[in-house]
Amino acid sequence: MNSVGANCNELKQEYDACFNVWFSTQFLKGNNSERMCAPLFKEYTECVKEAIKEQKIDMKEIEKNVLNTEEEQKKPTGQR
Repeated sequence: MNSVGANCNELKQEYDACFNVWFSTQFLKGNNSERMCAPLFKEYTECVKEAIKEQKIDMKEIEKNVLNTEEEQKKPTGQR
């Protein structure tokens, strides 16, 4: 899956690869320290934040809680 910003795809792939190694070699063996991939994660999230700004994505709309509300039952605009 690609990132929200095309210029973040390479960073996402690097972070995903690091995460997969960390998960299999560290986490599954009881080490839950996230330091191994933290620098990549920080760089990737900064890229994503910038892409969100550039694309004028409304974060309030994304973060809005609709589960178990009447709004959850509404059909998306343009749907039958």
